[in-house]
Amino acid sequence: MEENGTNREQSQRRADFWRVWLARGRTNKIRLTLGLVLGGAAIVFVLAVYQAIQWPDVRSLESGNPTTTAFIERYRSQVHTADQTVEPRWRWVPYDSISPHLKRAVLVAEDIGFFSHGGFEVHEIKQAVWDAVAGERSLRGASTITQQLAKNLWLTPSRSPIRKLKEAALTYQLERHLSKKRILELYLNVVEFGPGVYGAEAASRHYFGKPAADLSVAEAARLAAGLPRPARWNPASESPSYRQQSATIEERMDQAEFLWRRI
Repeated sequence: MEENGTNREQSQRRADFWRVWLARGRTNKIRLTLGLVLGGAAIVFVLAVYQAIQWPDVRSLESGNPTTTAFIERYRSQVHTADQTVEPRWRWVPYDSISPHLKRAVLVAEDIGFFSHGGFEVHEIKQAVWDAVAGERSLRGASTITQQLAKNLWLTPSRSPIRKLKEAALTYQLERHLSKKRILELYLNVVEFGPGVYGAEAASRHYFGKPAADLSVAEAARLAAGLPRPARWNPASESPSYRQQSATIEERMDQAEFLWRRI
């Protein structure tokens, strides 16, 4: 009897030990999970504060012009790395000092619905995704002029989800705080028209030896044709594809008479 009692006592002690051990294990798991959650929340909070501090002041562009852009600084960094001392060509001019032909050419080439959408062209996005899924072409940007402006001013050429989310938020703010005319003015002054050539004025003087106000229809079409790939397509290019694109833009300009009233 005494031996049975001893066995029961030992079994009870073992059972108590395992209950305590399991309880401690659950407590440690809870503590670990809570620590991970709190740590993750702290990281998110710090990143949110950092982004809030670094976030561009979009409203300041209502009246002030940017002193540089992310793409211009990227170019400076690249030429510096290559031990070059070439400065980017860039010269700001007001909206009325840019040829209406260039405004029309850029709109028909890049964003024909610019004046009717709120910064995002849903149909173009759907079509781009469909073309990629169907295997007809690689996934293209389908970006509006406002989206391109946000990218040029503050972001990178990366297509990462985070960068696209930032672009969407900045696009919304640009459309909310600025007029269409101001957005177009900013875009025409900062977009790249060739390697190290930014803005309509610098491009017009570099390629045609004249101010942007004096660009002809053909010259405007040639500048607009290079926007998708300015490193290779620009008025200095001899590419047949580039020349064909220029001719296509001229044809579209003839057809889009309604743009005269909008620009």
